Amino acid sequence: MTQVFGRSPSLKDVQTHFCPGCHHGSIHRLVAEAMDEYGIRDKTIGCASVGCSVFLYGYFNIDVVESPHGRAPAVATGVKRARPDRIVFTYQGDGDLAAIGTSEIIHAANRGEDITVIFVNNTTYGMTGGQMAPTTMPGQKTSTSPYGRDINNDGAPFRMAELLSNLDGVAFSARVAVNSPKNVLAAKKLIKTAFRYQVEGRGFSFIEALAACPTNWGMPPLAANERVGGEMVPYFPLGVYKNTDNL
Repeated sequence: MTQVFGRSPSLKDVQTHFCPGCHHGSIHRLVAEAMDEYGIRDKTIGCASVGCSVFLYGYFNIDVVESPHGRAPAVATGVKRARPDRIVFTYQGDGDLAAIGTSEIIHAANRGEDITVIFVNNTTYGMTGGQMAPTTMPGQKTSTSPYGRDINNDGAPFRMAELLSNLDGVAFSARVAVNSPKNVLAAKKLIKTAFRYQVEGRGFSFIEALAACPTNWGMPPLAANERVGGEMVPYFPLGVYKNTDNL
C-alpha cells in the first residue's frame, strides 16, 4: 500500500500538548510543509516568543531561539543580520505581537527586514488565562472583559494584516484561516508564498492566521471551529493585502 500522507520531515515525531480543537497544530503543519517544499529546513531558524507560541522548539526539527515577550521580530532581525544566509521566521500570538510587541513588529516591518512572521490570531491571551487582547472582537467576553469588549472604552480590534500592508517595508501581507479544508489549502499556498519572498530575498513577509482557542473561549472544539468562520472571518476578512509581485 502506498502511503499518501504522513508526518512532515520538518516536524518532530511527538504528541501534541495543545488543547483539543486548537489550531496551532494545523498552522505548524503548513509552516513545516513550506520548509519541506523549498528544501530549507536545514537552514531555517525559528524565533518563538512568550505564550502558546513558545513551544516552537518542541515541534519543529529546526534551530529555535527563544525571545522575550513581544520581542521576536527584534531577535529575528539580529539573527538574520548576523546570518543572512539563513531563513528566519517568527511565530507569535496576538497577545504577544499586537500588544507588548506592537513596537517591535511595526519597526521590523517598516525597516523591511528580510524575515517571515507567522502571527496566530485567536482573539485572546491563550496561555495566561484568556484576557482581552488587542484583537478581541467587539462584544467578545474574556476574563478581563466579562461584559464583552466595548469599543467606546477599549477601542476597536487591530487588523494587523491591513495595518502592516500600509508600510513601505512590507513586501507581502495576507490573512488566512485553517477552519475548513478550503481555507487550509488557501492558507498553505499563502504561507508558502510568504516563505518564497524570503527565499528570494524580497523583504518582510507577514501571515496572519485566524485560529480557535476552545479552552479560553469556553466552547467545545467544533463550536470554536465554527466561530472562526462565522464570527472571525467576517470581521477579519481573508485574503492578500499586499503582494509586491503585482506592483
